[in-house]
Amino acid sequence: MDAEQRQFLIERHHGSIALHGYSPHALFWTSRGLQKIRFKVISEIGIAAGDSLLDVGCGFADLQSWLLGHNIPVVYTGLDLSPEMISAAEKMHPKAVLLCGELFDFEFAPASFDWLVLSGTLNWQLNDGGEYARRVIARMYELCRHGLAFNMLNASCRNMPELHDLVAFEPEEMLAFCREISPDCRCRTDYLENDFTIYMRKSA
Repeated sequence: MDAEQRQFLIERHHGSIALHGYSPHALFWTSRGLQKIRFKVISEIGIAAGDSLLDVGCGFADLQSWLLGHNIPVVYTGLDLSPEMISAAEKMHPKAVLLCGELFDFEFAPASFDWLVLSGTLNWQLNDGGEYARRVIARMYELCRHGLAFNMLNASCRNMPELHDLVAFEPEEMLAFCREISPDCRCRTDYLENDFTIYMRKSA
């Protein structure tokens, strides 16, 4: 993303936090329940206790809380563009590693983490035909040892609401792209009508 898009997202989240405080609405989720459904599906790629995990676009690091609540303590690293999000997350998760920035700001070594996950972060409209999303997914694959999971809004959904600043993707098109990177990919559309999750795994 360019500097203008980056600043737009930072300011958008600044405004949402000022309005909603610590709430899923500050992250532009409609409810805590839907957030938890997405977390459950993402975790089912195989995240286990003791694994290392990078949460791209971590927000308040709510995934860390969800994993701990389900007895899956991990070595958690979260990153987010929003300084306010990171500041709030640090207060709630003082033992977690939390970084302010986007994925390409950091020079992580290949295979630095067992798993990488991303929930909702690629739903912002950047008017680039999905190029940035594909770059992020490819970089996430470079950084994982075992695999990654990410979700997107489903453009195939007939009841998709008006998106405004958001963008939806075709699941089959995104799955085809992911299979160019890894043959071991799976797409799930069985949990929410307007959402899909893709799992990408690396061979042992």
